[in-house]
Amino acid sequence: MALSKLDSLYMAVVSDHSKNPHHHGFLEDVKQINLNNPTCGDVISLSVQFDGDTISDIAFAGEGCTISTASSSMMTDAVIGKTKEEALELAEIFSKMVQGEKDERQKALGDAEFLAGVSKFPQRIKCSTLAWNALKKAIEQEEQKQ
Repeated sequence: MALSKLDSLYMAVVSDHSKNPHHHGFLEDVKQINLNNPTCGDVISLSVQFDGDTISDIAFAGEGCTISTASSSMMTDAVIGKTKEEALELAEIFSKMVQGEKDERQKALGDAEFLAGVSKFPQRIKCSTLAWNALKKAIEQEEQKQ
């Protein structure tokens, strides 16, 4: 019985982030990072605004499946206000988690921890990591600018 309640909670959180994504849209005067997942057609355009070493604002737009959209929304919630280093660490924790690796630091992912079950569906891993990969690329480009 507890498993079905957990499954229901998982579905509710993922569905809510997909239907009502947080930080959805574009930021003005910020370079867009565009990535796609050719396997299923997910597309993301990520805008990240930095204030020194900190992510001061973030937004995403694009088309994607439920997992991709929910993961993008969850990622923006998890990294806003974090330093580049902290955000990269969260991206690494998330990537390992969706590949089935356990880590006590997963709690730091916030709602994104609900996507741990993606590891049971290898074909969905790329959907869940698309936004996180865009974030890593945005941080890498920002580092190169400085």
